[in-house]
Amino acid sequence: MLERLKRSVTECPVVIIGEYHYFVHPITDGVPFMEPELLQEVVDELLAVGDFECDRILAPEAMGIHLAVPISLITGIPYSVVRKRCYGLEGEVNIAQSTGYSKSDMYINGIKRGDRVTIVDDVLSTGGTLKALVKALTEIVGAEVVDIIMVFEKTDRKKEIEEEIGVPVKTLLKVDVIDGKTVYND
Repeated sequence: MLERLKRSVTECPVVIIGEYHYFVHPITDGVPFMEPELLQEVVDELLAVGDFECDRILAPEAMGIHLAVPISLITGIPYSVVRKRCYGLEGEVNIAQSTGYSKSDMYINGIKRGDRVTIVDDVLSTGGTLKALVKALTEIVGAEVVDIIMVFEKTDRKKEIEEEIGVPVKTLLKVDVIDGKTVYND
């Protein structure tokens, strides 16, 4: 299962940004290019493990978008993108997020009180984006987070992150960077 994903992750380059060892992969970065078969394998698995009994699929910009779009097309569920740009639309919610390599503001649009939301994204690492997003959705917007599905898990703090946000996080493949190489754990 996930043979293409496993193979691709062991072949991807690693760069260091500050103290953060960052693996560069088509799912997480869109470079060097995305093979359609790899994307299909990942989308099929996200659909198999995810709970899509929801009103909206929500994807943080930028690397959740290419996962949300095919899922939306297959399920018929609309998707919204958490953007890095303020549009000033009515109901827009600003969230501050901090990851292992950056800090920025993000903006939620298209989600309203009572909406049931499934979050789809590329990597669970520090949990910074996810913590800020879930807090804003539940405490400010008043939405319900039905499910959270990530392709990669690159952290030893998953349980701690889940306890803090109050929602389990499903991941397809646990990865780590060891001696400049990306490795996966079954």
